Amino acid sequence: MNRDFLNRILSTKTVKDSKQLLLEYIQSSQSVLDAIDFAIEAHKGQKRKSGEPYVIHPILVASIVANISGNESMVVSALLHDVVEDTQFGLEDIRQRFGDDVAFLVDGLTKIDTIREKELLPSNVDGGGGKLTSSALSFRKMVTASIQDIRVLIIKLCDRVHNLLTLDALPEKKQLRIAEESLVVYAPIAHRLGISSLKSLIEDLSFKYLFKKEYEEISSYIDKYEESLRVKLHNFRERVAVELVKNGFDRDEFTIKSRIKHKYSIYRKMQKKGINIDEVLDLLAIRIIVPTPIDAYRALGIVHLNFKPLAFRFKDYISLPKENGYQTLHTTVIDKSSIFEVQIRTFEMDRMAEYGLAAHWKYKQSINHINTDWIASFGNSKENFSGDYRDIIKYNLFTEDIHVYSPTYEVFTLPSGSVALDFAYKIHSDLGNRAKFAYVNKRKVSLLTELQNGDIVKIITDDKPIPRCSWIDSVKTHQAIKGIKALCNQRIREIDTQTGFNILKTIFGFSKKRVERELEKLDFVENIYKIATNRNSLNDIVSRITQRIELKNKKFLPFLIRNRYKLREYQFKSLKILSNRNIDGVKFDYCCHPYYGDSIVGVLKNSDVYVHHKMCSKIGQDLESLEMVYIEWKETTSYKYYLIVSLSNHRGALADFLKYLAKMNIDIISIKSEKDKTNSDYATYFELEIETAEKSIEKLEKKLQNRTQIIQLVYAKDKYRKSQT
Repeated sequence: MNRDFLNRILSTKTVKDSKQLLLEYIQSSQSVLDAIDFAIEAHKGQKRKSGEPYVIHPILVASIVANISGNESMVVSALLHDVVEDTQFGLEDIRQRFGDDVAFLVDGLTKIDTIREKELLPSNVDGGGGKLTSSALSFRKMVTASIQDIRVLIIKLCDRVHNLLTLDALPEKKQLRIAEESLVVYAPIAHRLGISSLKSLIEDLSFKYLFKKEYEEISSYIDKYEESLRVKLHNFRERVAVELVKNGFDRDEFTIKSRIKHKYSIYRKMQKKGINIDEVLDLLAIRIIVPTPIDAYRALGIVHLNFKPLAFRFKDYISLPKENGYQTLHTTVIDKSSIFEVQIRTFEMDRMAEYGLAAHWKYKQSINHINTDWIASFGNSKENFSGDYRDIIKYNLFTEDIHVYSPTYEVFTLPSGSVALDFAYKIHSDLGNRAKFAYVNKRKVSLLTELQNGDIVKIITDDKPIPRCSWIDSVKTHQAIKGIKALCNQRIREIDTQTGFNILKTIFGFSKKRVERELEKLDFVENIYKIATNRNSLNDIVSRITQRIELKNKKFLPFLIRNRYKLREYQFKSLKILSNRNIDGVKFDYCCHPYYGDSIVGVLKNSDVYVHHKMCSKIGQDLESLEMVYIEWKETTSYKYYLIVSLSNHRGALADFLKYLAKMNIDIISIKSEKDKTNSDYATYFELEIETAEKSIEKLEKKLQNRTQIIQLVYAKDKYRKSQT
């Protein structure tokens, strides 16, 4: 979508001019002319926030649809997309006048608008760029409404583009809501449909409102250097053209376009890499468009032979297309101390890249190699709405792709940053559940090894599933997240169930079968797992079983029975324990080292309670035979950290530092040191585990930096989790 067309959209302020623009991009059939007249009639008297006649909006949306697709039914539907919701006319009026196909599309568009108004809520913008909002959850229904016909989504994207182009007329709060929703949902949808022209436009228009300061800084830089940047692009483009002609291309059989990277892409690259705009390698780019794929590879060879390539920047998306159908050769070269990205593709690939699925209608191109399976994921009614769907949005829409191979050279597409365990779950959930380790390019590696484009991956499995609950944040794909959650939830439920039985067995001295009989009478067998984590459930069941024992043993004094089974609360530092036994203390066993906040269980040995992580493999082997008590963490206002510092090697340095920690109300749990024998000035490090009321790790780090050289500072729990992997 070129700049001239967008400028015309922005400058069109009358019904007459909007009609003229539309009819330049779509044949003026009777159906189109009737739809224009009907839209004008239906919206008569209605105004936009800007004060312009409302009907200009659907006519200009139809113009964008015509520019993108050229499909008459889509254009007519765009003209009528607000009629059902905002006017006196209904869907049957549209069906009678324009037929079933148009009525179907308008109905889908109306459903989307109805869902948005009711369910898509604004969220706070935090400056994170591409932030996943909670409102994106309900977008599933929007996509579900479009599954039967993808044209509905394309029209809706064009509608959103025009809304963004005219956003200045709205209050700031609504500007932010629409811009954020566009960046979070609509731009990724355009990307997955392969319509890069709409994706880039939606991103830049949203960026302008969401991150005004950053937008202005990038705009100022481009404005300041635009002339020199365009001169560089022009000169490089001409040198490439000369080399192509010298090496056998006819000048009229190829086209070279040039561009400065669009603003939101610049911003994302700066954020992702932590760099300045001067360091963005693909700020300047040319695109060579040739007749055939073989010509594309010929052109690549010519470019590489005449300009110094950066080898690590080459990507071949022709032989391995992206899932949205994108096919292009990418390389980056140096010419006269300037860096240029070079994209090479055929004319057909260029149309597909610009228009994606819409190319099917605009150019009658085949779209068979565009993967639209992700759309079905949105309509899967079995997805957990609060959690799993968020993962689909986050990991299926927002990430770029890599391609990896199975040992039989079958190609699998994964999000960039995926690890070997993602690959295992991509193939099958059972393979992911039982995966032990992997071979990547014939080298044995951990399942958390990040995969690179072109890797050959083989997964080695165990006989049984292996829960890895602490790995949930290390995987990238929805399949892996869902698989880990399901396996861990199943295992935790099993552990909680057995723990519940063990707690009751320990309290009453019953066998498991006796406990089951008592629970059956109380209709609580299915809920036994609640006893492990809910003190109210435990107290209630103990009380009810005690009452049954009292009724059976009336010859004993009731208070003796009640006293025998009465639960007492014990408190030890950060732990609470409920038990009718005498408890002298708690101990943390060496095998799993649970940290505050971890899921834990309490094993009773004599009069001591040994605290284990719930997923500890040691207790998992003997779980059924253990005596156990109810245990939970006390609410705390203190936080534990793992700290490594380097101190100067002079008398009193450590003492001064420890005094400073005491002054800051920081308690030391443990400390150890190791001296650097090659350097007399500094100790290699001091390792400390500390506890403080400071919740913010950033604030704590600033306090400590004033007095020492910090090598590492992490939450103690994070250190534990890393050691588990």
